[in-house]
Amino acid sequence: MNRRRFLGTSLAAAGGAVLAGRGIARATAIPEGSLMQEALETPGAVPQAQIAAARFPEGFLWGTATAAFQVEGAWKEDGKGESIWDRFTHTPGKVKGGTTADVACDQYHLYAQDMALAKRLNQKSYRFSISWPRIQPTGTGAPNMKGIDHYSKFLDTMLEQGLRPFCTIYHWDLPQALEEKGGWPNRDLAGYYADYAGILAKHLGDRITIWAPFNMPWSVAYMGYGVGALAPCRANFDDFLKAAHTLALAQAQALRSIKAASSKATVGSAYGMCPAYPKTDSEADKAAAARYHAMNNVFFLEAAMKGSYPKAFVGEPPFDRMGVRPGDEKIMHAPLDWVGFHYYTRRIVSDASHAQTFSGGGFSGTEIEADPATGRDPYTRFRAEMPTEGPLTESGLEVWPRGMYDLVTQISREYDHPIIEITESGCGYLDAPYEKENGRVPDARRIEWFRQELAELSRAIADGARVRSFHAWSLIDNFEWGNGHTERYGLIYVDYRDQKRTIKDSGLWYGRVAATNRLV
Repeated sequence: MNRRRFLGTSLAAAGGAVLAGRGIARATAIPEGSLMQEALETPGAVPQAQIAAARFPEGFLWGTATAAFQVEGAWKEDGKGESIWDRFTHTPGKVKGGTTADVACDQYHLYAQDMALAKRLNQKSYRFSISWPRIQPTGTGAPNMKGIDHYSKFLDTMLEQGLRPFCTIYHWDLPQALEEKGGWPNRDLAGYYADYAGILAKHLGDRITIWAPFNMPWSVAYMGYGVGALAPCRANFDDFLKAAHTLALAQAQALRSIKAASSKATVGSAYGMCPAYPKTDSEADKAAAARYHAMNNVFFLEAAMKGSYPKAFVGEPPFDRMGVRPGDEKIMHAPLDWVGFHYYTRRIVSDASHAQTFSGGGFSGTEIEADPATGRDPYTRFRAEMPTEGPLTESGLEVWPRGMYDLVTQISREYDHPIIEITESGCGYLDAPYEKENGRVPDARRIEWFRQELAELSRAIADGARVRSFHAWSLIDNFEWGNGHTERYGLIYVDYRDQKRTIKDSGLWYGRVAATNRLV
């Protein structure tokens, strides 16, 4: 299971507005046969003049992102409990290459080195996550103080290196003991999770001011419980519906718990999103794209901001099957201080409202998508696909920089121009140290990917979007979930045999961008 299969969801037009892709004309005076020339000859590419003119505002926060399970290792050290991803990776046949995250990047021990590297790259923000079973080994009860002490020292190191600690409270590593109590479909987890969030705010809230309760809650619910593609690998649509509602309740209860414990706290999000474009100009396809947007992009954002779910379903919403109770609207309603989301690629969406049977979809693009004959499920009734008009990265995602502009401006319009944090964005290429270049990692494709996408982000800011940060995925190569060590998204190369870090050319370039606010 890789990022191509589960990252990125979709954005479509709201209120009848439709996103439309467009080709960009080739610029002139580019060396024949160069990488930039190849990019400009590709559908969706950004003109070099636009890239050269791109600027970011003074005080813009350049950062990187990681997740505890993917980088920490030390999987059963200092009292840490088992997580659902520990169980997953220790199950034969689950991870490509047969690897585990028992050691991963060993950041549990090497965090000081990694934060020094971040400073060397002129970074101002570091988005990290905290392992729930490291704080509460069984998901409930008194905190494991060795876990608290570890993150306290980690935070001190970030601050010493001039980094803003950006904490994702839950990045998928549910304590296995809570899964055995029913997992996220069990409504009781909302309360357990709020207690956990309050513990973090009490002990660490003097130094953390920016919190995101969940990373990609839609993927937690749908991929983990609806179709079984991610841990804990359950495939029951009712479980997905119940898990989604529990996560919406937990998001709001955590916000209140955090703010009760820390007067400095601001709470936002780290949602997975990507723009979705109707396959045709038909009203049916436009409506299908809007449903995709409502379910995959803003389902949990809408719950927090308005205390209600968006119009994601055809016909009557299945609230009974979700476990919605009277008064839940008030519980869910907890307006966020800022909105965060990831961008990787886009979707093409078409209508499936007249299909008679639904099989639950299959793997395609970055998630479980529509069955080509019947649509994805009996409630949202759309078909979705990742197009291949643009080139593909080595991780299999279509390169479509225009999607960043469309996504940022769409969310800005829909939510009255909130403060936006780009919580993740990046590309997978397998470039490695090259002996003939004195051990450099010449990853020119990654540099060009970021140049094009960031030019579109700059354009969105120029057009009024209030974006205050961008976090590249990722600071270092890491354990990519079910794809193990076979994908590399980092700005820094990790040799997993000895944990040697080597800054890639893209990392050095990104450091110059962070220093100048220009796409040098």
